[in-house]
Amino acid sequence: MTKPTAKLEIGGQEEGHEFEVLKGSVGPDVVNITSLYKDTGMFTYDPGFTSTASCESKITYIDGDEGILLHRGYPIEQLAEHGDFLETCYLLLYGELPTKAQKEDFDYRVTHHTMVHEQMNRFFTGFRRDAHPMAVMCGVVGAMSAFYHDSTDISDPHQRMVASLRMIAKMPTIAAMAYKYHVGQPFVYPKNELGYAANFLHMCFAVPCEEYKVNPVLARAMERIFILHADHEQNASTSTVRLAGSSGANPFACIAAGIACLWGPAHGGANEAALNMLDEIGSVDRIPEFIDRAKDKNDPFRLMGFGHRVYKNYDPRAKIMQKTCHEVLSELGIKDDPQLDIAMELERIALTDEYFIEKKLYPNIDFYSGITLKALGFPTTMFTVLFALARTVGWIAQWKEMIEDPKQKIGRPRQLYTGATQRDYVPIAKR
Repeated sequence: MTKPTAKLEIGGQEEGHEFEVLKGSVGPDVVNITSLYKDTGMFTYDPGFTSTASCESKITYIDGDEGILLHRGYPIEQLAEHGDFLETCYLLLYGELPTKAQKEDFDYRVTHHTMVHEQMNRFFTGFRRDAHPMAVMCGVVGAMSAFYHDSTDISDPHQRMVASLRMIAKMPTIAAMAYKYHVGQPFVYPKNELGYAANFLHMCFAVPCEEYKVNPVLARAMERIFILHADHEQNASTSTVRLAGSSGANPFACIAAGIACLWGPAHGGANEAALNMLDEIGSVDRIPEFIDRAKDKNDPFRLMGFGHRVYKNYDPRAKIMQKTCHEVLSELGIKDDPQLDIAMELERIALTDEYFIEKKLYPNIDFYSGITLKALGFPTTMFTVLFALARTVGWIAQWKEMIEDPKQKIGRPRQLYTGATQRDYVPIAKR
């Protein structure tokens, strides 16, 4: 059977150039242009790489038109409804859902890696008290390679797996420490008898002077938030992790690079931006004014938390997050919060207004997660930190897959150069 090819004609060439067409298990076909420069002396131009497949992956698949998100073939809705976060972690890392024995072993190994080196406590004191928690995360995670020398050899499969477990296990501890330092409270050590999400909530909100009991409804909400943010294919931060990893950098440095990328308001900071927008609106009676501004093409105002670059239909994660959001608000009995009143009215309008329906500007996961995290008691400065905590497993799985790919090369995008052509140096006295 003849393999399908794509033909490229340049400048009226009669024969043109043929390139192999690759087929994935699902999704669009891909034109293999790895030999394009060698064959034609030309590059492709694709700002943002929105039409370029940078790698081959078996981890996550997204169909933005249909609103589908699969991890190793499993719909995100099923994973969030029936499993817990560590089960999703196992799936992303190993490719299959764990058996009962495998799950118990994996949970044990993660749980018993949650402590961080005691000397890392001193690292935090080097930051100003008002340092943004994401700045702290970038520094502390990058510094992990200075503490865990026995898991930085990327050529050793055992060390790769130890590093993976360490990152998944210690990220909640580091995130909670960043939060505690931010609010001026003492660090709280992890407790092995608690589940992953419950342990994180305990480390964030417990204080030495009184007992703190984790609300199971809130712990389950936290689990769902982690699951929904675990991986999202080749987004900006994941691509950053892969690009950093392609140079042979140690895994802790690669994850620190991903955290730095995630910090951007167009990526991980979107839920924080959504709450800032609610503050800008100020009250429910001002909503019509801002709706009109959002519809005005000449007004730069944008409704944050609505629509998605990838999902042209409803974001499948938003459906679960919507349910989780309302469960949390109901459990906490929050009724008289002006910001939440604005959010609920905006949600109602977005789901019924013809303009929003026609443009498919549905509330996305950032809209609901921002409201939920605020209700759980986290300041907006912590929102992206929680995103980084959850996304760590996706970054690690993608990094691990890339390292083990025999076709992997160091990343080296090309460019369309439009600067000055060669010219001669002029001495400063003659300029």
